[in-house]
Amino acid sequence: MSKIIIFGAGGRVGRLVAAEALARGHQVTSVVRDPARHPDLSGRVVAGDVTDPDSVAALVPGHEVAVSTVYDVSADPAEFYPAAARALAAVPGVRVLVLGIAVLLESAPGVRLLDSPEFPAEYRPFCLGHAAGSAVLAGTPGLDWLVLSPIGEFDFAAGRTGHRTDGGFVTPGWPRPEGALSGVDFAAAVVEEIETPRHHGRQVAVHPLT
Repeated sequence: MSKIIIFGAGGRVGRLVAAEALARGHQVTSVVRDPARHPDLSGRVVAGDVTDPDSVAALVPGHEVAVSTVYDVSADPAEFYPAAARALAAVPGVRVLVLGIAVLLESAPGVRLLDSPEFPAEYRPFCLGHAAGSAVLAGTPGLDWLVLSPIGEFDFAAGRTGHRTDGGFVTPGWPRPEGALSGVDFAAAVVEEIETPRHHGRQVAVHPLT
């Protein structure tokens, strides 16, 4: 059994990761901004802010793994994701797993999907904010971190259809040719990486089995 803390546990991905971890017998702390708004969450639910170093420093110790699935539509991604990464990276001895985005994966050395000429320019600021957060993790000496990026759109209505986690290059081009990835399959991939760590210090893709 692992002790896992999940930031953003009130969101669609975070609550699936929490449910998967609890179903497998892990001890889970779900962090949300306002626990009163999430009475349906199981296990221990606490208030916190992943971008606040004091909040993170108070909540994370005692856990072995910190998972971040946070998203704030009102925040500036260039500030939000690096701030979250800095707060998580500052807590010693904790493995950090982060929900990423596929466009930051590489189709060749140094060539990200984001750099495809077909990629919509209006989405770049959000993606570059994510990239800046990953850069903070990568630049923290001694940190055990991993970014897991779903390939294809999430399908939150689908059941388990199968998945694989791959640390290699992905097929180039945009939009993506893959089918939708079940939300519960992504949650399973996250918890499997906690139970049996296979990847460290990199971004990996979680693929649907089509």
